[in-house]
Amino acid sequence: MIPFLDHFRFAQPGWLLLLLPALLMLLLRRGRGAEAAVTFPNLSILVSLGKKARHTAGALAMTLTSVALFLAILSMARPVWRSEYQNRTASGIDIMIAFDVSLSMDIDDFFDQGERAKRIDVAKMVVDEFISKRPDDRIGLVAFAGRPRDASPITLDHKWLRRALDELRLNDQFDRGTIKEQGTAIGSALSAAASRLDARDARSKIIVLITDGASNSGKISPVEAAEHAKTLGIKIYTIAIGTKEGRVDRSIMRFPYQEFDLPTLKKIAEMTGAEHYWAQNLESLKKTFSTIDRLEKTDAKSYTVVDDTELFPWFLGATLLAALAATLVLALNPPPSP
Repeated sequence: MIPFLDHFRFAQPGWLLLLLPALLMLLLRRGRGAEAAVTFPNLSILVSLGKKARHTAGALAMTLTSVALFLAILSMARPVWRSEYQNRTASGIDIMIAFDVSLSMDIDDFFDQGERAKRIDVAKMVVDEFISKRPDDRIGLVAFAGRPRDASPITLDHKWLRRALDELRLNDQFDRGTIKEQGTAIGSALSAAASRLDARDARSKIIVLITDGASNSGKISPVEAAEHAKTLGIKIYTIAIGTKEGRVDRSIMRFPYQEFDLPTLKKIAEMTGAEHYWAQNLESLKKTFSTIDRLEKTDAKSYTVVDDTELFPWFLGATLLAALAATLVLALNPPPSP
C-alpha cells in the first residue's frame, strides 16, 4: 500500500471538491420522504394497477449512476502515476594526493583509541575518510620515497582509489614496499602530481602533500616544483605529520633532527595560495583534512525530474462503462409508468 501512495497523485486535486455535493446529493436521494396514503374501498382495484415494481433493478441502476458520477469527478482531477528521479550535477575539483612512504612513516608516535599507531596507518585512515567525503571530485594518488610512483590515476572510481591507498606499503628487507628507492623526493613528487593535473580540464586543481621528512632525493627541489605548479594554477596544501618527540632511528637517518623541513613546506603552500599544517596527533590530522575539505568545496546542484503517467483515460473509460451499464439496466427493467 505504501509504494502505491508514493506514486499515485492527482495532478488537479481541486476538482475533488465536487465529491462533497455529489455525496450530499446521494445521501438526500436515499432519504425517505412522507408516506403516501390512498384509501381504496376494495383491494381488487389494486390488482388492475399492473405488475409489482422491480425495486432491485432501480437500486442497481442508481448505484451504477453514482459510481459513474464519482469516477467522472476523479477523472477531472487527473490521476497520475508519478515517478521522481534525483539528478545531480557537480563542478568537481581535481585533486592529487602526494603520499610519503619513506621509512620514517613507520614511526609509531601517534595514538588511536589509546593504542600506539604508525604514521602511515593514521595517514591512510584519514585520507580514506577525506576521499569518501568528496564523491564528485576526481582524485589521484602519487606515492613517493626516493622517487615518485603513480599509485592511482585521477579518477571518479573512488573504490579503486581507496583500494590503491590501502595497498601502499613501506619497503622492507625483502623489497616488498611500494617504492624500493629510499629517501624523500618531495620535489619530484610535486612535479609528478602537477604534470597529472596539467593534463586535466577542471575548475580547480590542488595537490595535498603528506610527508614527515625533509626533501633529500630527486632532481628537482620542492620550491622549484612549487613554482612550476603555480604557473599551472595549482595550489599545494602541505601537511607535515609527526610529533616533536618522534624521531627517525639512526639506522635510517644519520641526522635525525633534520626530519622536518617546516619552513620549506610553509613556503610551498604560501607560494601557491594554499595553507600549511603540522599534524602532531590524530585529532589535528583529522581537523587538517576537514579544513581542506571546507576550503575546497565542489559546486553541486541537485534537481528532481518528475515523470507523470496519465491515468485519467482509465478512469474515464470506467465512467463510461458504469454509465452504459446503468442505462442498460434501466432499458431492460423500465420503471412502472404512472
